[in-house]
Amino acid sequence: MMSFKRSALVAGLVLCAQFGAAQAYDVTYKCPKNVYSNTMSAQEAKAKGCTVFEGSPITVIQGPKPRSNSTPVPAASGSGSARVDAADQRARDSDARRILEAELRREEDKLAQMKTDYNNGSPDRQGAENRNFQKYLDRVAEMKAAITRKEGDIAALKRELQKYPQ
Repeated sequence: MMSFKRSALVAGLVLCAQFGAAQAYDVTYKCPKNVYSNTMSAQEAKAKGCTVFEGSPITVIQGPKPRSNSTPVPAASGSGSARVDAADQRARDSDARRILEAELRREEDKLAQMKTDYNNGSPDRQGAENRNFQKYLDRVAEMKAAITRKEGDIAALKRELQKYPQ
């Protein structure tokens, strides 16, 4: 009978210890460098300079594991090889160059039309601009800014075209 009482007492103490340990880990600690943890004891938290975090529960979303530098990156194409055939690359370059040249022509045509409408800084007045000179000045400033942006776009297209062989 004595051994039964002793084993029941030991089992009870073990359960209390496990419950106490579980309760100890229900506390969330905020540690330096915005690290939050609920997996340490009060002594560990104190040693690391952590404080008890009181407030709403924290949700942690695990990010993807970083790749090691030793593993090769698979090719983007479905062929499985990292290199593209020279003829395929020439065809791609030719297509890219043709697309860029077409876009450059469109942008240059738009710029020419914008400069015609701008009329060297004195475009024709429209509607209410006859009565409100500030509206006219605002529109002229917008036109000048749009022309400047378009010239920048054209310069970028020309730089991009220089990357492709003729």
